[in-house]
Amino acid sequence: MQRIILITCFYGLFTIPTLAQHTASGSHFPEKQSLFIREGITLHFTSPEPIQYVDISSKKLVGDLPVDNVFRIKIKDDSAVEGENEPHDLGVVTIIGEKFIAQYDFKYASGNRELPTLLEIGPENMRPLNTGAAPLTQNELREFSLQAYKRKGNKKGLYSSQYGITGNVNHIHTLDDYIFLDITYTNKTNLKFDIDQVSFRVADKKIAKATNVQAIEMDPVFTLFEKESFKRKYRNIYVLEKFSFPNNKALTIELAEKQLSGRTLLLEIDYIDLLRADTL
Repeated sequence: MQRIILITCFYGLFTIPTLAQHTASGSHFPEKQSLFIREGITLHFTSPEPIQYVDISSKKLVGDLPVDNVFRIKIKDDSAVEGENEPHDLGVVTIIGEKFIAQYDFKYASGNRELPTLLEIGPENMRPLNTGAAPLTQNELREFSLQAYKRKGNKKGLYSSQYGITGNVNHIHTLDDYIFLDITYTNKTNLKFDIDQVSFRVADKKIAKATNVQAIEMDPVFTLFEKESFKRKYRNIYVLEKFSFPNNKALTIELAEKQLSGRTLLLEIDYIDLLRADTL
């Protein structure tokens, strides 16, 4: 699932409304925090969840996202900042995560006083984003996946075996609009299995084991572990967004090996199995 991150500098073309301290209902929202910066200083923001969008309202500042939950910002090398003794406004920086929005007033710091280079975006800076039923964040999906991983599997009959590779659906859990699939693969051969991909499709039962024609791809929104190969056992939790399909179709999970061996294994889950899933 692809995310689009925008880092922009606008003057009058687009503005995000200044956060009010109180709404009409009396709810409290944080005021913008003032931050100081000067040449030679790079300020790093750390976020408790992946950052989705950043807006920089000044042409004198530049920033980027080196990793999903870190934003860094500094004064552009070619920016001329006027004045020597008084702080000067450098504009507003807006940071938006999966469930929050935070804004900061940037000012130019004159003199040689020590300035912070690392800042954590905390609850005191966040305003929640209320856009209907909020999806789970990646951190929340990880936490619930770990809960599912700690549970003992009890699904019987949901397995498949071919080329010395056996796949078992240990458990199926649901939470809100998500399905958590707990799957274990066992390699009974002496040949290490190099994973090419694990793919999910909804296909007609009569063709699920023969072709991908008329199949609908289902991309996991979260995978607990990233593994390239396994020698004996490989267990993982895959999270899909909730969906439904008719009885003449099945959810197929294909484990494919890299060439040259190219072994594949198909697991098939009926819709009734999803309906019988336990809740987390």
